[in-house]
Amino acid sequence: MRFTSEQRLDDGVVEREFTLGEIPGTLWTPESTAPVPLVLMAHNNGLPKAEPRLVARARYTAARGYAVASIDAAGCGDRPRSAAEEQARADLGRAMRAGEPVDEIFESFIGPLVEKAVPDWRTTLDALLELPGIDGPVGYSGGWAALGIRLAVTEPRIAAAGFFAGGYVPRAQREEAGRVTVPLLFLLQWDDEGNPRQRALDLFDAFGSKEKTLHANPGGHIGTPWFELEDGCRFLDRHLK
Repeated sequence: MRFTSEQRLDDGVVEREFTLGEIPGTLWTPESTAPVPLVLMAHNNGLPKAEPRLVARARYTAARGYAVASIDAAGCGDRPRSAAEEQARADLGRAMRAGEPVDEIFESFIGPLVEKAVPDWRTTLDALLELPGIDGPVGYSGGWAALGIRLAVTEPRIAAAGFFAGGYVPRAQREEAGRVTVPLLFLLQWDDEGNPRQRALDLFDAFGSKEKTLHANPGGHIGTPWFELEDGCRFLDRHLK
């Protein structure tokens, strides 16, 4: 892992850009000498690590005493996309404009994206836990629920997870939901126009976690109230500190 920049922000958080092979990432840490738990934070379905809402959540969480990392995994952000991924994105845009069904297009796009992203996230996790000042346990927090499900199932170092039901979850990850057993916080925007409410509720029911909490708020996709950040940090505090 090679750090390429560092800046101290006005909220007491240190922001460092890094590269790990072909993986670009950002690490936010509090100005603390004590080891802190790690939170992996991913945005929905391949959006970049620099997405403003992700950065705001990451800085807020780091200020509460966590190391927070985000990466541009394969096919995400500015990293190269395959011809198949570009075609799927084009097909998706066309279908949405025409009001046509999009689930099968999402399957062809999101499913492979998850499969390619998981190894990059696990490689990043290995490297981050070798850094001084970062300790376990590890949490996952993000809008990319499909990725979080796969990581929670395959990565034993993840001790708790927060998912936002705001993006398409492929059938493979819906079938894996019963194998998710870590404590879980699930956020749902009740009027999210792009995410069928019943499918999100069915996914919550399918999770195998003994401790799982559903927070449902009125409003559309980007209307999640700010207080959910505070609730999310209290959830992490209970399970990672």
